[in-house]
Amino acid sequence: MKKIALSLTILLGALSASNATAFEGDVNAGKEKSVTCAACHGPDGNAPINIYPKLAGQHADYIYKQLQDLKLGMTSGGKKGRMDPVMSAMAMPLSEQDMKDLSAYFASLNMSEEATPKDVVETGKILYKAGDADRGIPGCAACHGPRGNGSSLAKFPKVSFQHPGYVKAQLEKFRDGTRQNDLNGVMQDIAKKLTDKDIEVLSQYLGGLH
Repeated sequence: MKKIALSLTILLGALSASNATAFEGDVNAGKEKSVTCAACHGPDGNAPINIYPKLAGQHADYIYKQLQDLKLGMTSGGKKGRMDPVMSAMAMPLSEQDMKDLSAYFASLNMSEEATPKDVVETGKILYKAGDADRGIPGCAACHGPRGNGSSLAKFPKVSFQHPGYVKAQLEKFRDGTRQNDLNGVMQDIAKKLTDKDIEVLSQYLGGLH
């Protein structure tokens, strides 16, 4: 728990630091370049299939970092960044400007809302906001905010309204170590303590969090 608390302190300290990314993406150019993205992420950035993430309304800084990490995952043979068989290959031909433009475009769109099943509202609320001190699990709200909007400056993603299938898959990847591009390993440390039930509840709870 001390390691996680220290890591969270370091991460939250980024909120008072200057934005290292400081990029300017062209929304119109990003729209033109997003044509190939529509097959999985939808023409409006709201992926029609549950296992793919919604990019609409996501923080530009976060999208930009993920595209960089996905490309690095491919160029490093999975040793660095974030490796995904499909997205790493898609990120390979992207230039830095392509990534900035795409990030700016998707961030300019509105994410569609989801709904939280009634049977997970109470359990999900407690786990998301307060965590579980007995198991050393901090509340998700500490980084992602009370409404799941995350932080652009600290590159914490918006998690509210996200597809439950995608959230579930990412938490499982953080838990088993197949995704390791979280700063200071905070998400990996937390996910390792989550049960299958915890992950199921959280992934469904986030859909209607607003």
